[in-house]
Amino acid sequence: MRALIAAAIGLAVALALVLTISAIGAPSGHTSPKPLLTTVPGPTK
Repeated sequence: MRALIAAAIGLAVALALVLTISAIGAPSGHTSPKPLLTTVPGPTK
């Protein structure tokens, strides 16, 4: 029974955290116009 109560409390805390983060909204900012390099550039010709 204690495990069920602990699981319910943990679920309620997780749900409250998700709702709080979604209520605050995404942080404002901008993205870089330059693309990210995922590989090492080849030699220049």
